[in-house]
Order: sequence, then structure tokens, then C-alpha cells
Amino acid sequence: MNSKPIVNREDIKFLISKDKVIQRIDKEIGAPPDWQRKPDFESLSKIILGQQVSLESAEAHFNKLKNYIEKFNPKNILKLSDEEMRNCFISRQKSKYLRELSDAILSEKIIFEDFNQMNDDEIREKLISVKGIGNWTAEVFMLFCLQSKDIFPIGDIAVINTIKDLYEVTEREEIIRTAEKWKPCRSLATFYMWHFYLTKRGRTAIF
Repeated sequence: MNSKPIVNREDIKFLISKDKVIQRIDKEIGAPPDWQRKPDFESLSKIILGQQVSLESAEAHFNKLKNYIEKFNPKNILKLSDEEMRNCFISRQKSKYLRELSDAILSEKIIFEDFNQMNDDEIREKLISVKGIGNWTAEVFMLFCLQSKDIFPIGDIAVINTIKDLYEVTEREEIIRTAEKWKPCRSLATFYMWHFYLTKRGRTAIF
């Protein structure tokens, strides 16, 4: 877990000095917001619900579920029937994923506090050992909830499409090479890509 937030003046200066595109974004719309979320069950559940759907849909489904149960925790998630999940607009697949995560936490397969002593690769490996959590989900959690400094979510469509537009690249290898230049601040550069993407669409929240 990073000891300082992703969005900080020192790393902003570093990126701006290395990348003219990010320099232009910073000049036009400023630095990205300091997106931070708690590293807990609720945050990870919300990211799972955000898999392959719009931000608006994920938010609506999460709020419906959260308002339905007395307290959002693993025990209460496991008490819900399939019908109750459906009534909260949670798909059968994502219901299964939330239950898998709940089981992992209750069995202490996942202990969020342990991430403080683990490196990024160890955290990613631990998270994706839970069914329903892939690289994208793990990396978004590491970005927003752990403030990991050097994460590049190659599976994020918004980030990839923004890079394609701004850097005029099309191939996966070109995108990866572009991101390599941002090391060791790929997380901050990713935040800039999201910031640009959302601003151009009149939105501010990513998660």
C-alpha cells in the first residue's frame, strides 16, 4: 500500500516533465481528483458490480443492494436468496461472485489489513485467487483503495481508448510501450487518462 496518495505534486511534476500529452491535459483541465476509497468489502463489492457495465448501472445496482440489507457485510450478503439478489438487479453471475468474496473474507482467505505488508504482485495474486476477481477488478481496487503507485489497468476500456486517441496508437504493444514511459507513476498517468475521459463527457466520478 502506498504511503502517499496517487495524486501528489511531486509525481505530477515528474510526469509533466516526461510526457507532453499529460502536460497538455494538466494545463487544460488540471490534475485529476484525489480518487480514494476505503480498502474494504464494500469497495471491492462495488468494483465487482462494475464489471462490464456502465458506471451508472453499477452505482444503481450497488445502492439498491446496500439499501436492501441492514448492514453491508459478508454475513448479510450470504443470507440473501437468489430471488432477493435478482430483486436488487444483481445478475446470477455477480451474485455468485459476491458470495465467493464473502466466503473468502469470512474464512480469512482475504484479510484487507494484510495488504499493508504485501507488494503489488502479491496483492494481485491474492485477490485474483477469489473466483470473480480478475486483473481489472484487482487493479482498480489497488488504484482506488490501496493507492498503489505504479498500476496500469490494460483491461480498462476507457483508459485504453483515451490512450489511442491522445497518443495516436492502435496496437496493444504500442499502448504498453506508451505506459512504460510513465514508470514508476503509471497509476497517476492512469488517473489523468480517466480524468480526461470523464471531463470530455461532462462527468466527474469514476468509482
